[in-house]
Amino acid sequence: MSESSDVRQIATEIVAREGGYVNDPDDPGGATKYGVTIHTLRRLGLDLTEDGNISADDVRRLSKDQAIEIFLTHYFDEPRIRALPAPLHATVFDMYVNAGQAAVVLLQKLLVKMGEAITVDGVIGPQTTGACARAYENARFHLVDAYGIERRNYYFSLADRRPALRKYARRRDGGKGGWIKRAEEFISAQYHLNTVDFQARVASWG
Repeated sequence: MSESSDVRQIATEIVAREGGYVNDPDDPGGATKYGVTIHTLRRLGLDLTEDGNISADDVRRLSKDQAIEIFLTHYFDEPRIRALPAPLHATVFDMYVNAGQAAVVLLQKLLVKMGEAITVDGVIGPQTTGACARAYENARFHLVDAYGIERRNYYFSLADRRPALRKYARRRDGGKGGWIKRAEEFISAQYHLNTVDFQARVASWG
């Protein structure tokens, strides 16, 4: 399988993970289908209904293939995720779809923690790619897990600050919510939170 088909497979998996049409008032993304928000359609000028107005109807019209192409072009190639070590592609790409430039900021902050002197600006440039290559060379068996753990902490932090978002991190029955499960898909099983540790982490939420 070529690199391009690998990346397309990652995009296909993201679309499947994101699911169909939703319009949750607590989600700042607004109307969303396959992970593509109404804001993205408006930013890209994609009037799929050709009625001169980009609305929730255009989001509903979006196909899986269109979503995949949007992700490949605007969430993988444009932010230069391809320039990162290949093992990071899936997790950073998935996070970029979920959180935009915050995915790169998270990576850059991790690299700073690892001793790299880089600017945290959400942009993958020569500084970041060089630092990432060095970090991967020095910790090739840990970097992907470390990023995934930082990602999980990012979701917890969002939920700490904004109670309306806690439903994405913790289910009604008290189990792990979609955000946490999503982060842990990219973390080795040994670093997954067990039930006791997860409950302790979210106990302050009431």
